[in-house]
Amino acid sequence: MFVSFILSKVRTYLRYRETVRELSQLSDRELEDLGISRFQIDGIAREHATA
Repeated sequence: MFVSFILSKVRTYLRYRETVRELSQLSDRELEDLGISRFQIDGIAREHATA
């Protein structure tokens, strides 16, 4: 049970990092088209990782 908890947290973190990386690679124009400001990337990534 403890191992599955740790694996779950690792997967969540990896999803978070992947989302941050992908959104950070977008230009300001592309982010604007999506309705996202650069300062929102962290919050969006956290929300996506825990969904």
